Amino acid sequence: MNAPLSPALASQTRLSGLAFAALAPEGLVADGSIEAAWLSEWRELVRLTPAEAWSAWSRTPPPEDASLHALATRHSLTRAEVLAIALASAAELDPMAARVLVWLQAPAGQARPTAGLVACMAAAMEMNGVAEATVEHLTALHSGAARSIGLIQFDDERALLAESAMRVPLPIVLALTGHAAAWPGVQLQMPASTALSASVKQGAQCHARAFAQGTRVLALRCAAAREGLACAQELAQALGRRAVILPWEVPAGVGIWLQLTGHIPVFRIELAPGEAREIAALPGYDGPILVVASLEGALSFSQLPVVHWHIPLPPAAERVGLWQEATGNARLAEQLGRQHRLSAWRIKELAQAGFHEAQLAGAESTSADSIASAARGGAAVDLGSLAQLLPERIPDEALVLPASLRTTMDQLAERCRARDGLADPLGVALRTRYRPGVRALLVGPSGTGKTLAAGWLATKLGLPLYRVDLASVTSKYIGETEKNLAQLFARAEHAEVMLLFDEADALFGKRTDVKDATDRFANNQTNYMLQRIECFDGIALLTSNSRARFDSAFSRRLDSIIDFPAPSPEDRRALWLAHLGNHHALSASQINQVAAICDLAGGHIRNATLAAAAAIPGPIEFAVLCSALAGEYRKLGRQLPAGL
Repeated sequence: MNAPLSPALASQTRLSGLAFAALAPEGLVADGSIEAAWLSEWRELVRLTPAEAWSAWSRTPPPEDASLHALATRHSLTRAEVLAIALASAAELDPMAARVLVWLQAPAGQARPTAGLVACMAAAMEMNGVAEATVEHLTALHSGAARSIGLIQFDDERALLAESAMRVPLPIVLALTGHAAAWPGVQLQMPASTALSASVKQGAQCHARAFAQGTRVLALRCAAAREGLACAQELAQALGRRAVILPWEVPAGVGIWLQLTGHIPVFRIELAPGEAREIAALPGYDGPILVVASLEGALSFSQLPVVHWHIPLPPAAERVGLWQEATGNARLAEQLGRQHRLSAWRIKELAQAGFHEAQLAGAESTSADSIASAARGGAAVDLGSLAQLLPERIPDEALVLPASLRTTMDQLAERCRARDGLADPLGVALRTRYRPGVRALLVGPSGTGKTLAAGWLATKLGLPLYRVDLASVTSKYIGETEKNLAQLFARAEHAEVMLLFDEADALFGKRTDVKDATDRFANNQTNYMLQRIECFDGIALLTSNSRARFDSAFSRRLDSIIDFPAPSPEDRRALWLAHLGNHHALSASQINQVAAICDLAGGHIRNATLAAAAAIPGPIEFAVLCSALAGEYRKLGRQLPAGL
């Protein structure tokens, strides 16, 4: 026979004292096995009956069982539940404990304690010597608090209750012994923390203090999940805790694990307009719960109120400080901080990308142009498939407009630059509902330069321009279009990009009389669009061929409606010169002739110029240009004017 292993050497867990005191009752049969010898040695070490061991443990638990005793007291666990936790934990960490359980539960051979074994051991702990009915202990194991909060779990729900093996999730076992362990599916490593402005940090400190006054659930509302997670980290640090990201579907027992490890749970979710979601309950955990959510939708939690914190953008003065810290250029920081409404993390991202762009261009320092180039290139915002970045830089010379229209576009640019603090010196009636967004409608025939003007405006403001993909945004499924638009607007205004809605009447068209369900849903979509664009804090440009196609309520929500008329002969001459450049052999009179006779818009002039350039190598000749113009007129279903 092998010599019995000493419990002091064989036991690898600090929870086995109570467990093996119960497993080593009086009258233990010594059958010569190493398992019986091992239990007998435990009996000699404990020198207490199971009932005495339970009484002593309940009054004064050993230091190694402090966490288990605190759980038992807090959740009013029964003897059977405490014993099941101790035995299951011992089996997970001590090979000899698992071997003893197999021996005791032969012929079933379970390495984890069964409900029947635990119920019998719990009954033997009765102090007055009268064993309680084991069915009461079985009931506690099946329907008690330990199972409801995920401390005890059955391996096979279909097995007979008395023969059902029980386990404690391994992360909880390790936490009970004072060791930190990851829970599968729970993200322990938060994303790299991003810079936060002073006002946002102060807000996080205030919300952290509010948790001490009874706040339980805090929803951090923001367009960028990255910033929301950074705020969650700031909150956790203010509470002296560590934040972890939980899946929306919470596994059983994770609440107890959070309580034992001191972690603060963080959920992430994007909600559609009108969508409502219930935050998962965390049985066994009563600490702060954080939810990083988008700006839309509603959240609720187990009949307790959810406090919402809409994370604000830093004020202009703080933005200037963040830009100066990131670039080291006070003058540039003043310009960018006053003009661009960006969060702290976006400022840092653009400053780094702008420096990289400056190095590629051979410049010694970051400039407004290099930062604008970065915003259109390497640091462009990811709007997914909802919008397409138009990265081209449109200089003043590329946009040929009548003088009056150019003045109107310059005024729109100034309106966009001044939008952040525009209402500050004005009356209270205006300041009360002021939103810093700018919305403009560009109306005119096809090819008159509306999209080009949008690119020019974005270039003047140093903003990236994104053209909204209507095919990706709209959906035949109810609510999906609104959800896509909500995501698009939220991301755009948080990162400050300019949105371009080409052929916008497809989304903002007139509401119709309701004749069927299709009309009702179409009107609901239009209603949402009108409301959402009114509270949009960014810059949105819309183009259309006709103002009459829009709903009458839409005009009030626009800051400017700009007409792009068909070009006059003088404008067409300027357009031809801007498109031909020096790559032509046309005389001044020929250019004047083409401009006077051909009543084409800029888009058609562009097509004809490209067709002529592709026809022959070398400078464009008059005959070749006339042939290209004939082809353009055929596309329009018209005859080439006489005289060409």
